[in-house]
Amino acid sequence: MEIFNQLESNVRGYCRSFPVVFESARNAVLTTVDGDDYIDFLGGAGTLNYGHNNPQFKQALIDYIEADGVTHGLDMHTGAKEAFLHSFNELILKPRDMDYKVQFTGPTGTNAVEAALKIARKNTGRQTIVSFTNGFHGVTQGSAAVTANGKYKKSIGMALPGVHFMPYDGYLGDFDTLKYFEKALQDGSSGLGHPAGVIVECIQGEGGLNAASAEWLRGLQALCRRYDMVMIVDDIQAGCGRSGRFFSFEEFGIEPDVITLSKSLGGYGLPMAIVLLKEHLDTWKPGEHNGTFRGNNHAFITARRALESYWKNDDFAQAVRSKASMVRSHLKQIQAEHGGQMKHKGRGMMQGLEMRTGELAERVCELAFERGLVIETSGSDGQVVKILAPLTIEEEQLKRGLSILSQCIADVMAEQISAAS
Repeated sequence: MEIFNQLESNVRGYCRSFPVVFESARNAVLTTVDGDDYIDFLGGAGTLNYGHNNPQFKQALIDYIEADGVTHGLDMHTGAKEAFLHSFNELILKPRDMDYKVQFTGPTGTNAVEAALKIARKNTGRQTIVSFTNGFHGVTQGSAAVTANGKYKKSIGMALPGVHFMPYDGYLGDFDTLKYFEKALQDGSSGLGHPAGVIVECIQGEGGLNAASAEWLRGLQALCRRYDMVMIVDDIQAGCGRSGRFFSFEEFGIEPDVITLSKSLGGYGLPMAIVLLKEHLDTWKPGEHNGTFRGNNHAFITARRALESYWKNDDFAQAVRSKASMVRSHLKQIQAEHGGQMKHKGRGMMQGLEMRTGELAERVCELAFERGLVIETSGSDGQVVKILAPLTIEEEQLKRGLSILSQCIADVMAEQISAAS
């Protein structure tokens, strides 16, 4: 451990919560250099939907490397890219009647968001982007501007113009926040003006597992169309099956103008990001948004295998929804056992419990780690204990992890009672 403290920057984060050295991993289990196993309810912050070292992808990647397949090719055509695009079109876009162009950005989600913001501004000639309370979209300058959490903005060290925040669904209780949004659009003295576009997460992962309703999302799309604003759905964490369907907005029948994908898109934990954009918005000049790593050919191989292994029919998605139902039932039971002192959040395999304080949530996660479960918090004050287990987790492993979590919450609540008395 000494080498990490000696050489690694203070910016490191997750390792502070999990102070061990991990050596290997398989599906939903992480193993340390000392041979200790941990159930993984973090899943690479949503990057490992198909688990660690998925054997269905591993051999394909090994074969490609051993055949001297192209590793780096800028944005040139390669066989690996061609095969991925074919599978993505046939298995994801066509079955959903989705007509989009595919833009390969740099390999991180934040780069896809940066491109999406540029697309909205470039096509409308306007500057302002509307984002939402508790939204998280990345920490590069443009993405941090549309991220709500103040700590990420502060680290930029300068003002971040061109963004206006609106209340997300449920932020003001039962009040329909879109009414306020539209009133501001209609009022020339609201200070909002005419935005270029809107960026939204259907499930706010880092923001505390706030899940927008179907009615709100449909209303937001209608608002965007009425006022000629580009609708961007950031599906970087909630996409690739996490919600129980490939896209987090599928079941609601909306059709975003722009979609950002990354994290689990690469399948194997390999970095890869894309922007899906309607053809009329594809007004880029060649190289206008570029980058050295616009095509991770190794990720193309594993991403294609993920699509062909899990998305040829609805079986995998149904299994995810079944596990999500199990998680929901378990969390609701925990909630009931503690007299409603915590709140259930999220949907799909992206659920958790909101504790009264961030300190309580942190204590739950700390105790869970001591007992062999890797799990983290989210929310504005870290008050939500957040489950992001791989979608491929075996049901028995999922039940075991949920049992550990349940006991940890019970013990933390007992600690509070004891301290109060």
